[in-house]
Amino acid sequence: MTTLSERISQSAFDGSRLRVVLLLDLYDGAQNQFLEVYEHLRKQVSSVPGHISDELCQSIENPSQWLITSEWESAPRFLDWVNSEEHVASVHPLHGCVRDTRSLRFSVLRVTGKDSGPEAPLSPASPGDDPGFGPDAATAHFADRSGDRLQVAPRRGDGVVRHALTFTVKPGSEAVVAELLAGYTSPQARVDENTRLRRTSLFMHGNRVVRAVEVEGDLLAALRHVALQPEVRALEEAINPYLEQDRDLSDPGSARLFFTRAALPAVHHVAGAGREHADVRRHALIYPAKNGCGMELARLLAGQDETAVDDPANPVEASTLFQRDDIVVRLLDMRGPLDARPALTLGVEGGHRAAVLARLLDSAKDGVPTTDQEISRFLARSEMRLITDRRTPDQA
Repeated sequence: MTTLSERISQSAFDGSRLRVVLLLDLYDGAQNQFLEVYEHLRKQVSSVPGHISDELCQSIENPSQWLITSEWESAPRFLDWVNSEEHVASVHPLHGCVRDTRSLRFSVLRVTGKDSGPEAPLSPASPGDDPGFGPDAATAHFADRSGDRLQVAPRRGDGVVRHALTFTVKPGSEAVVAELLAGYTSPQARVDENTRLRRTSLFMHGNRVVRAVEVEGDLLAALRHVALQPEVRALEEAINPYLEQDRDLSDPGSARLFFTRAALPAVHHVAGAGREHADVRRHALIYPAKNGCGMELARLLAGQDETAVDDPANPVEASTLFQRDDIVVRLLDMRGPLDARPALTLGVEGGHRAAVLARLLDSAKDGVPTTDQEISRFLARSEMRLITDRRTPDQA
């Protein structure tokens, strides 16, 4: 019988197979063009490491609606692909024939059918099974998956979708941008009867900005709602001159490209069950990984957070990891000062984690931090500056 953990969690690192569902609404008369684009895209994706199969389906009720499902050996394999510049280029031709899209991603928990019996476990995956997840993550690299693993147990959610955006501003403009980001008027929180903005946290580290959002309901609907609000449009226009990457938000293609490249997906979240303290503060740490090591670094930190979450003495109430390419950001909701348990806060408590972190970090040129004092200094260099943290009234 499948059991449900009491902790709130989501993760891309449990080693289970991933099913991606892409819903598409085509422009009138664009069917032939779409099929040509799909055939080219299908051939490209078939050679991507971790891809297993895909299916193309057409609605029997509305022929303009299509569905593409793809199966992947694991979420990290898919995320490596979808966050790459190759993916951005490969899907670009779709924009000329697709009016709207919606992407959904699911880990595979059960398989049923005539040949599989009422419930087929195949090879269940768990944090302990994954050599890059959990206490032994410190010495592991990303491992290949055989493609036959299922999620070991359902995870308990809290109805919240977490997502982040990141971009850089021109050096020297940081103070001006920080002032703009801190002073804008918050948009209306309620999107519709099922969706609302729950929290927005903005951080900076050097010239990099990270905007983390929490949404109850439909993330895509919330992001579209925010983009249309006059106060947000005014803010985006105000910071445009300071961005390192040019954009024109009045041009759908330019806006789509900017936000695609700025996306910083949540790859892991965990929160202890029943923990609600009034003195919790939000912090963010940035971990610039060496080239090609971002996913491995995020997995290492996820293992630390999974191990520590059930410890009553752990000051971290909840943690969320965002990762794209070699950028890893760890959002912490914690009690007390950031350096009360510096090794745990940094994500290197126990074993040889500090040595592995130094091996994965691009900025660890000063050696491996071992003492609490050295780790505290390393932690201070990694901490992002909080610009604003806004919650809806019942979350404040």
